[in-house]
Amino acid sequence: MSSRAAVILAAGQGTRMKSPLPKVLHRVGGRAMLDRAIDVAEALGCERVVVVAGVHSPAVAEHAAARLGRGAVAIQDPPLGTAHAVLAAREALAGFEGDVVVTNADCPLLSPDDLSPLFDLRAAGADLALLAFEAADPALYGRVLRAADGRVERIVEAREASPEQLKVTTCYAGMLAAPAGLLFDWLGRVRDDNAKREFYLTDIVGLAVGDGRAVQAAVAPETAVMGADSQAQLATAEAVFQRGRRAALMAAGVNMAAPDTVHLSWDTEIAGGVVVEPYVVFGAGVTVESGAVIRAFSHLEGCTVGPGALVGPYARLRPGADIGPEAHIGNFVEVKKVKVGAGAKANHLAYLGDGTVGAGANIGAGTIFCNYDGFDKFETHVGEGAFIGSNTALVAPVRVGKGAMTGSGSVITRDVADDALAIERTQQTEKPGWAARFRALKLSGRRK
Repeated sequence: MSSRAAVILAAGQGTRMKSPLPKVLHRVGGRAMLDRAIDVAEALGCERVVVVAGVHSPAVAEHAAARLGRGAVAIQDPPLGTAHAVLAAREALAGFEGDVVVTNADCPLLSPDDLSPLFDLRAAGADLALLAFEAADPALYGRVLRAADGRVERIVEAREASPEQLKVTTCYAGMLAAPAGLLFDWLGRVRDDNAKREFYLTDIVGLAVGDGRAVQAAVAPETAVMGADSQAQLATAEAVFQRGRRAALMAAGVNMAAPDTVHLSWDTEIAGGVVVEPYVVFGAGVTVESGAVIRAFSHLEGCTVGPGALVGPYARLRPGADIGPEAHIGNFVEVKKVKVGAGAKANHLAYLGDGTVGAGANIGAGTIFCNYDGFDKFETHVGEGAFIGSNTALVAPVRVGKGAMTGSGSVITRDVADDALAIERTQQTEKPGWAARFRALKLSGRRK
């Protein structure tokens, strides 16, 4: 297999997004579109990946550099068209002699399987391989015109196409693959003799055909190559992504009574046998094991839910939450960076942050792990089988021993020994008749 590299075009202005966030950093399935494009390139075995960013979007360049290194970022300045953008990557690919795939950073549904046919065409002898799609509504897309033997003869823009050519539904997706030497030779010969005075990547098709080179096209599903240039298109892409992920999970045995209400992330892992009730949101980094039940209106991110566990309704699991087998995290319970042992229960109205809860422990309603002093975080550890009474404040750092108990309403600031009972309350006092006198005083004042 020839060595591979990728050039990812991320230099567009993205003005239709009407957002301070650059277009390619918008997310679909919780993943920035640019990261998705890099994921695809790496999955295809591209040993070198270059992101072309615009001078107007330093955030895009920084994002790409943080992941790939600064040597993998090329800046297009000024923006003079798509061919000019690819040409900006030439220095970053200096010395590379394999195949280069050019792809776009704003196609959030593209998969490695959609692009790999370009390399298959290259291996079969095509000098230039284009990615096309069959458009339900070709509209203003460039048409891919092919000869009887399947070779691509040219790409014609809709505004320049004849009525007969406009009947063609095979359209150019903006992605291609070619040997590095040929690609940059063609790019260097592209001219800007058009109304916009820009250098168009599609012009290399005519140059390749004129050189007698073989140009072939692979066809991908239209949804795979759809771009997201506006907030509306972004929402459309999100909807397509969600439908696909839900269908895949249900096919694997996940029970969703109302799948359209469940929101998933790109890396959500849910095992067969899990029940997901309506209106659940899965942020990035969630794994749910078989037999667990995620009840309605819960929000999970960066967490693990063990087999047979019960979460929700209205629960929030934040990054670092690790819910053990058969454990219960109930309504209005928030867990952050806490390992909850097997069979432990926090059934309602609690905050568990930074620490551990032992197997079989019971956390009463209103319990708070007081983990933050305004500067630093501290840990709370509740032992196996411990019973934390309602409205207990556990002021970290603190440890409640195995089998220990705390009295309701206590503020626990010191470690509690195994099997001990810790109570921290002031003595209750009573003033006979005080309430009646108070009411009489208030009422007499109102009469005046």
